[in-house]
Parts: sequence; C-alpha cells; structure tokens
Amino acid sequence: MKTIYHGLLALAATFGVGACQQAPDAGSADSANADAGVSMSSFQVPVRYSTLENGLKVILSQDVSTPVVTVAVYYNIGFRIEPKDRTGFAHLFEHMMFQGSKNLGKMEFVQLVQRNGGVLNGSTRFDFTNYFEIVPAHKLETILWAEADRMRSLDITQANLTNQQGVVKNEVKVNVLNRPYGGFPWLDMPQYANENWYNAHNFYGDLNDLDAATLDDVADFFQQYYTPNNAAIAIVGDIDYDEARALVEKHFGDIAASPGNIEQPDISEPRQEQPKRASRRDPLATKPGFAFAYHVPERLTPEWYAMGLLDQILLQGEDSLLYQALVKNEGITSEVDGGINASLGSMLNYKGPMLWVASFIHDADVSEDRIVDVLDGVIEQVRTKPVDADTLARAKVKWRSGYYDDVANFWGFGRADLLASLALFDDNPHQINEFEAEIAAVTAQLILQTAKEYLRPGNRTVLVLEAGAAEASQEVASND
Repeated sequence: MKTIYHGLLALAATFGVGACQQAPDAGSADSANADAGVSMSSFQVPVRYSTLENGLKVILSQDVSTPVVTVAVYYNIGFRIEPKDRTGFAHLFEHMMFQGSKNLGKMEFVQLVQRNGGVLNGSTRFDFTNYFEIVPAHKLETILWAEADRMRSLDITQANLTNQQGVVKNEVKVNVLNRPYGGFPWLDMPQYANENWYNAHNFYGDLNDLDAATLDDVADFFQQYYTPNNAAIAIVGDIDYDEARALVEKHFGDIAASPGNIEQPDISEPRQEQPKRASRRDPLATKPGFAFAYHVPERLTPEWYAMGLLDQILLQGEDSLLYQALVKNEGITSEVDGGINASLGSMLNYKGPMLWVASFIHDADVSEDRIVDVLDGVIEQVRTKPVDADTLARAKVKWRSGYYDDVANFWGFGRADLLASLALFDDNPHQINEFEAEIAAVTAQLILQTAKEYLRPGNRTVLVLEAGAAEASQEVASND
C-alpha cells in the first residue's frame, strides 16, 4: 500500500551492497551445499546496531561506493494489528505523517527532501509502517532532523484528518473498487484463507470505517505506536559510523518513550484442516482469474527456509514447475505470479502468519476442474518424492540471486528495509548475514517433509474471480 510516490523513479540498483563476495577457501564449502552442487560466497553486509535510552533501535551500514545515504524509519505497526472497527486506519495514519509537524508545515517534509535532491516514499505493510528518504550523503542531518520532528510533534488536526480520509477513500476507489482485478489476489486472499480477524480483515479499509475515524483515534494511535521504543531507524550509505550515531542521538535521543508496554494483539492463525474455496465477481474483469494459497511455516524455522526453496522450485521463473505446467504444457495462462508475501514485500520482511499465494488470469473456456487437476499434479510431485540434486541446486542459486537483488535494491533501500525489519521483529539485524547459510543447509528431505505438511490439500484456499465485464458483454450481445 504505497501512498506517497514523489519522484520515486525506477532507478537501476547498480551501486552494489558494500559487501565482500569471494569464493570460499579450499575445504570450507558447506557440506549441505556440496551435496546440492552449490558453493557459498563470503557475502557480508556491514552492520552496527545499538539502542538509544528511549528504546529507538539504530542500525548503521556503511557503503562508500557512491555519495548517497538512505534513511529508513520503521514503526512496529502494520495493518494487520490496526484497531477493530477501524479497518484501513494504519494506512490512513501513514498519510497523516505527511501533513505537517512543529517545524514543517503540510507537505513541507516532501518539499524539503526534493529540494535537497532526494526521493522518498512511505508504505503500510502487514507488520510495519515505513518511511524512507534517499538523499546526497551530506544531507543526512537534515533528514534526521525532519524525521525526528514528525516523530516528536505530528500536527494532528481535524482539517488534516478530514482531508486525508477523502484521499484514502479515493485511493480505495481507484486502486480496488474501480479497477479490473483490483485487490486480486493480494487483498482478497487473506480475507478468505485466514480465520483470525487481524489477519483476515480488509486491510485497505471499509469506507464506513474510514469515515468513523475520529481525531481522538488519531491522537491515541500516534501516542501508542509512533514512539521511539516502537521504532527502528536504519541508515545505509556513505556514512561515518560514529558521526551518524551521534546525529541520531542528537535528534532522536530526547523524544519520550511511550509509558508502559505497547500492547500487541494475538495474531496467531489456527492450523487449517480443510480445503477452502471462495469466489468473487469482478464487474470490470474481462477474463476470469484463479488464485490459490497455502499457509507457510513460522518464519526463521528450518521449514520456512525450505518453503522459500519450494517457492523457487514451483513458482519463480520460467523453469518453475507451475510455469511449465500452466503456461508451456497446458496453455492455460500466459503467466503465473506470486510468492511468500510477494505483493507487499518478500519472505524476509514480515513477522506474523503468512501465505504462499499464486494467481493468474485465464480464458473463460478453461474450467476450474482442469486448473485444479493440473495444480494437484504439480504439487504432488514435490509431496511424494525428494527433489533431485540439480533442482535443489538451481533453487538455491535462484534464491540467492533474488536475495542479492533485494539487498542491493534502490541505492541502499533494500538493505535498509531488511535491517530495520529484523531489528523490529527480532532485535537482530545481524540475521541479514545468516540467511544464506540457512538456505544452504536445506536438504531435499527437509523440502519433502515441508511439502507434505504445508502443501497438503487441507491447507489450501482456492479463490475464483468471475469476469463480470465478460458476462455483461455476452448479455448485451444476446439481447441484440
């Protein structure tokens, strides 16, 4: 749910990750990788981690390859834990953060970044809300001052709230209600596949709920969640570590922490025992859509890493089993998309229960039964026998390639995103340097065990999107 996109261009991430990538010394290859035909690099992201007295988590990562710095402030509040009867409120509040603070008027934060040659964005995700700026390195203190100003003194007024309620409602209409395939499947699937309200409600927000948000709601939300002890700041780029740490202390150190503990609701999800099927009619869709989802293992467990490789084997790239079956062999669709948290991030930047989702659009003459038969045939391949060594090796290479892309993405933002997420969720941004070893340790037997449990029929939800526009055109034609 990106809501600010001021000049954020599709720039090539060509500046590397400021890390060492070398071939391993003789005899040092991981034994699990050796079996899969994969050698490990000594890829390392530099990390310096500390916490201010007020609880703000500070992660610094130097990259002197270009005179640019990325500042990312993450708050431990996402749309899955927003208040009940206030659906869309976390997203609404994200907008409020650009409406001014004590020393910066409405939208002056955006103008400040742009005047200093930078770009910025903000987004609301399952488990966090983030704000980031990419600026010339010598403007680091300017951005830290501005971010601290709105953390300390957001301008909460009825005029700002009313204005942003209208903006968000219009965004819902444009992106979901009045767009073909709007919300399919990223917004739809969690509502059908999950049981816990926090995981299953309309994250974008019901229009009535958005209207019902009051100024007191906004003030309470800010005081509860937008505090230093519920936040992390990651700074990546051309920095001096001691200077950057001192600047964070200077501008954020005197912001008061929230009194008492920050309450977090129970977001656990029960084990799904029976398959689910749902359908939704899209009045603007010209072709039907098909999506399916499976609940994935708890993050950072061995099975979770195995699920990441299953995603590569089954879904990612033209060599994947689902692409080969659905596109190449059966011609059911021209492409199939998805992954673990694919629509709103990656498998590495969320915290709570998550789904592995895949979706595609297809012609009306393709029956649901035919699709399910093909899907079952593919899934059973990985549930009934171990994948071969070549397949496992290729999956690990693909995973690592995607991981490197994520870390190097957009002038340091990809690295900042992972570091801030890991600090918020696990108090361990150093985990960024442990992912590769965990992936390397996954065996074909673990993949088989994971597939048997998590790709079982009882863990699946199917969502069928009915093409309302096609039905309407057929009715017109028949009347003629």
